[in-house]
Amino acid sequence: MSDMAAVKIDGYSHISPSRYTEALRKEFPGFYKQILGSTPPLFDMDARFQVMDAFGPLAQVLTVGPVPPLEVFADPGRAVALATLANDEMAELVSKYPERFVAAIALLPMNDVEAAMNEADRAIKELGFRGIYVHSNINGKPLDAPEFLPFFEKMAAYDLPIYIHPWRGNDFPEYLSEVESKYSISSTFGWPYETTAAMTRIVFSGLFERFPDLKVVTHHGGGMVAFYEQRIVQHFSQLGISYHDYSEYLRELEKSPVEYYKMFYNDTAIHGNTPALMLAYSFWGADHLIFGADMPLGDPAFGMRSYSQTISAIEAMDITEAEKQMIFAGNVRRLLRLDA
Repeated sequence: MSDMAAVKIDGYSHISPSRYTEALRKEFPGFYKQILGSTPPLFDMDARFQVMDAFGPLAQVLTVGPVPPLEVFADPGRAVALATLANDEMAELVSKYPERFVAAIALLPMNDVEAAMNEADRAIKELGFRGIYVHSNINGKPLDAPEFLPFFEKMAAYDLPIYIHPWRGNDFPEYLSEVESKYSISSTFGWPYETTAAMTRIVFSGLFERFPDLKVVTHHGGGMVAFYEQRIVQHFSQLGISYHDYSEYLRELEKSPVEYYKMFYNDTAIHGNTPALMLAYSFWGADHLIFGADMPLGDPAFGMRSYSQTISAIEAMDITEAEKQMIFAGNVRRLLRLDA
């Protein structure tokens, strides 16, 4: 990978480092069997490199996966230890394979806020990590809850991004008359909604207003925002209409809501679909899209199909070659300050 200008960078790839994976296998066997044990590229580097080599030159930014979030299955004390273990292992991988893994994003034990803040500092200052990784809700609490405000303040000061991964479990039913989600609705369609809800809470709570340099990366193409741009415009510009006065949501905002939504960065992990990527491009422009394929999750071929579909879909976009290079690598280099 000597010609770094030609390297594609997957800015949101998932991993479960080997020692971390073994700890989960022993302590949480049900969770391990559900996804981890049947997805070797998460923890087997030889299997991972085979997929990467098929689409090379290709490098990755590492984030721990899969869900559920750490704080869902581990108590605070154990979550702290597991996050430390995972981050130490990711740091080792970045050091050992610098051409494979250009950066890592810190896993945090969000059910212990003080410990999570300390781990964020350790990961960034001591391990050289380039951001933090949280979910769209923290055990049912929204990201704009007051207790999580210090994370936004910290990352704005670091000038490094917060990565948001959606999370909604099967215990979140679609209908109040039921006790669990059916037909994988909670993840297939609930996750894009969760992403959109988290983005909306960040916008209307004024976090971008308070921290104008804040950088937030969403998974799966920015949820529903680009598709519903005009619904957002119409609803949140209807001041004083008879059935709802939306102005109550706008009091703390200096700009229109759409301008704040446009501040998010978003990956391309929708498994292909050029028209959908063009819709995201029409809303955010090329400079707020980063290449990602959800590797190796959600794919029976462990990333082979997702990489093939995603790369082909980006290459088929009706945009300039310079813009494609921004999406494939340039934006994540700038966002994570990889060349600093």
